[in-house]
Amino acid sequence: MTDETRVLYNADCPVCSFEIDHYAAYTAREGIPIRFDDLNSGALQHWNITADEAARRLHVVKDGTVYGGIPAFLVLWQDMPRYRWLARLVAVPGIYRVACWAYDFVLAPLIYRWHLRRVATSTHS
Repeated sequence: MTDETRVLYNADCPVCSFEIDHYAAYTAREGIPIRFDDLNSGALQHWNITADEAARRLHVVKDGTVYGGIPAFLVLWQDMPRYRWLARLVAVPGIYRVACWAYDFVLAPLIYRWHLRRVATSTHS
């Protein structure tokens, strides 16, 4: 790992790829040095995370530290000027707790179960 900001996401997930493709286009347009790694590519081997762990939530590495879930979003948003306000808002203690709960117990599990159904369907086709 280097000290650059890197994002690990599931490009096969329509929800994940929609959001991350937006961030990738924005950072490319603005010259913001963030690297986006698809967990379905060879890049996963550099993360020391299994494909299943990676599919369960967003991961970001910055300055050698790996963040997952809402902390990962905060690191990512902080690196993008257009989204710094969102990072500051979600970092407010009460909002942070609610956002972490919603992501960890509602959104991420729903997206992960959807991912598992897509994988099961594609292997049976």
